[in-house]
Amino acid sequence: MSLASMAESTRNVTIRWRIPPPIIALLLFLPIVAGSYFKPFNVSYDHRALIVAGKRRMLVSAGVHYPRATPQMWPDLIAKSKEGGADVVQTYVFWSGHEPVKGQYNFEGRYDLVKFVKLVGSSGLFLHLRIGPYVCAEWNFGGFPVWLRDVPGIEFRTDNEPFKKEMQKFVTKIVDLMREAEMFCWQGGPVIMLQIENEYGDVEKSYGQKGKDYVKWAASMALGLGAGVPWVMCKQTDAPDNILDACNGYYCDGFKPNSKTKPVLWTEDWDGWYTKWGGSLPHRPAEDLAFAVARFYQRGGSFQNYYMNACEHSMLSPVCAAYINESVRRLQYFGGTNFGRTSGGPFYITSYDYDAPLDEYGLRSEPKWGHLKDLHAAIKLCEPALVAADAPQYKKLGSNQEAHIYHGDGETGGKVCAAFLANIDEHKTAYVKFNGQSYTLPPWSVSILPDCRHVAYNTAKVGAQTSVKTVEPARPPLGSMSILQKVARQDSASYISKSWMALKEPIGIWGENNFTTQGLLEHLNVTKDQSDYLWHKTRISVTEDDISFWKKNGANPTLSVDSMRDVLRVFVNKQLSGSIVGHWVKAVQPVLFVQGNNDLLLLTQTVGLQNYGAFLEKDGAGFRGKAKLTGFKNGDVDLSKSSWTYQVGLKGEAEKVYSVEHNEKAEWSTLETEASPSIFMWYKTYFNTPDGTDPVVLDLGSMGKGQAWVNGHHIGRYWSIIAQKDGCDKTCDYRGAYTSDKCTTNCGKPTQTSYGTPRGNCEKFSTGKCHASKSLSVVSEACKGRNSCFIEVSNAAFQSDPCKGTLKTLAVMARCSPSQNTSCLRQRETASD
Repeated sequence: MSLASMAESTRNVTIRWRIPPPIIALLLFLPIVAGSYFKPFNVSYDHRALIVAGKRRMLVSAGVHYPRATPQMWPDLIAKSKEGGADVVQTYVFWSGHEPVKGQYNFEGRYDLVKFVKLVGSSGLFLHLRIGPYVCAEWNFGGFPVWLRDVPGIEFRTDNEPFKKEMQKFVTKIVDLMREAEMFCWQGGPVIMLQIENEYGDVEKSYGQKGKDYVKWAASMALGLGAGVPWVMCKQTDAPDNILDACNGYYCDGFKPNSKTKPVLWTEDWDGWYTKWGGSLPHRPAEDLAFAVARFYQRGGSFQNYYMNACEHSMLSPVCAAYINESVRRLQYFGGTNFGRTSGGPFYITSYDYDAPLDEYGLRSEPKWGHLKDLHAAIKLCEPALVAADAPQYKKLGSNQEAHIYHGDGETGGKVCAAFLANIDEHKTAYVKFNGQSYTLPPWSVSILPDCRHVAYNTAKVGAQTSVKTVEPARPPLGSMSILQKVARQDSASYISKSWMALKEPIGIWGENNFTTQGLLEHLNVTKDQSDYLWHKTRISVTEDDISFWKKNGANPTLSVDSMRDVLRVFVNKQLSGSIVGHWVKAVQPVLFVQGNNDLLLLTQTVGLQNYGAFLEKDGAGFRGKAKLTGFKNGDVDLSKSSWTYQVGLKGEAEKVYSVEHNEKAEWSTLETEASPSIFMWYKTYFNTPDGTDPVVLDLGSMGKGQAWVNGHHIGRYWSIIAQKDGCDKTCDYRGAYTSDKCTTNCGKPTQTSYGTPRGNCEKFSTGKCHASKSLSVVSEACKGRNSCFIEVSNAAFQSDPCKGTLKTLAVMARCSPSQNTSCLRQRETASD
């Protein structure tokens, strides 16, 4: 396998390295059978729920973004979504990926939308297709292709004819694509609902009356396409009568649609939050997420989608595995990876995490995944009663306790009843009476009673397994040896090449396709986002009087820029003076000139284009305002009026030295052990495809900042920037409303470092007050020495009732043999591998 890397060096860092992609690839053919996946059916709605094939449904949806995974991952992602209890898969449609060049469409590879939809249908799941075409999604430029900003007279997302023309063309393209492939439900396909626009209500006021007119136009345009399924607008309180409006957020149990004829939909249930470079890692407790979902269905909700469903904070691990093996990965609910430069911004990391039920490695994030699976099962038990009732019966149980009861006639005859008992007190356990029975409700929890009598599930009582993930190195740690020595050393357990190759990237203008003009140009107007990088070069003349002036005053001249984003590197005569990082911040950098002519080089870099907010087409990149040099004897030098030479991108990018086809054409040299680092350097090596199907990961903690490729596939940016030291919680209390600042971790550490083969490890448990003395002997007899086992959690099985009237769970902590491929577990009813 070949691994290519372009690394950027920063001051006080010795070596920045990147790894090239492997050359061996195993392609897996996945046949797609044409034809219907369902008997054709219609979808409509009433005030209570979506009506699927003539029946009201309570639906659970899993967000899976197809371009954030490889096609080889898709089947298992969809299968594991179904296993976790989902009825629906939800995805955005990514305009920038499908039309990267105006009029040139891409529906191949990770952007093979029809293939993805067919796989969803073949699994027996429905699909909610969110066309947008603005998607936000922490995706570069919010999903808009950058060429769109160059359309004459265009203003995004408002009553603007050039924008509406392009938007309608793309939305029509997608609807026609689904119709031609027979993917709508009335054709026997899985698509049951579409979305137009996305969270426009957040910015609508910025556009005044033109914004209101745009909403009406977008709705009318969408309905006029004849898709034959309901359309939704999320976070859009003024959605027209024939368009559903929906809620996005951490909690949506209090949401009411803008018409009594519409059901309550939750299109984005944020099961965590995204991460920025240099930020701490957010985590949403499983108990709180389950509480939010249970409250939603308790108070009349009918459709809920988890956004997103995956990732750990490691950008490269599953990517390497996918592009090395090109085989199916065991991935479940999935948020995925921002391949290449698709991460939005500014400064969103390559991993699209959200602390979701299934991580980027394809491993279950327990106990969240299992706890939610149990929740979905309990909701399904309640579905006959939930769809039978037009509205719940409300009953007050205490000052912060309440019940919602659903009852009616079942579809097969007879009466059905389901109840939800909630304790919204953040601190105290409540003891309530309901239907003549006594119930214990932990703080901030919901108990679900599918028969209005017996508790099947409580959101605060986690019975699913608990695990943490660690990295298993491919070889033992090698102490304080240099990066190169660590890489070069090889033993029988290593599959990485002894030799590393290096290629210096030129500093400054490197090719013939540069141009010179007066003034500082806006970054995106020049690069068209074909690269993160844009070189600016101008000539500064320094006199003997200037040198004397600086010596006399004991000061050096300073570069000052009114505003810049995201990264600015300043060079004088190809020597790095300093770097500035920020989002539209003032840049001040001391510089050191010599007498005579000096080359001032400015390198602006983007780290994800803005993906949220009004007037995205005006955001831009690079510089704003004036730039000048201060401290000269005769006054400031106005750089805004100087003559500048521009060069887009890096030479290695232009020559595609990262690709399998072109990397051998470059003038690589063997990297010596004591080689001095360069500001910009390309590195490559080769390694064999590891055995097995576990994720393959790289440890990039010592690499600084750069980008990486595997087998020519651009797998994303990396950056070993350190998170702030303060702000993380020593403990995480699930009780109370969640925000992205609650339950954070990783303060004082790099946002992303480890990219290795993870394995399950149990957390350290302690014996609780409610403990059966024979627990160890019962579990040992049932499970020791076996690959799987079943344990009934009952008083009879454990020959005692240590705490009468309390719902029992069983925690098992086991040391498992890797050769048996077993995992440690904490399970309520079963213990298995």
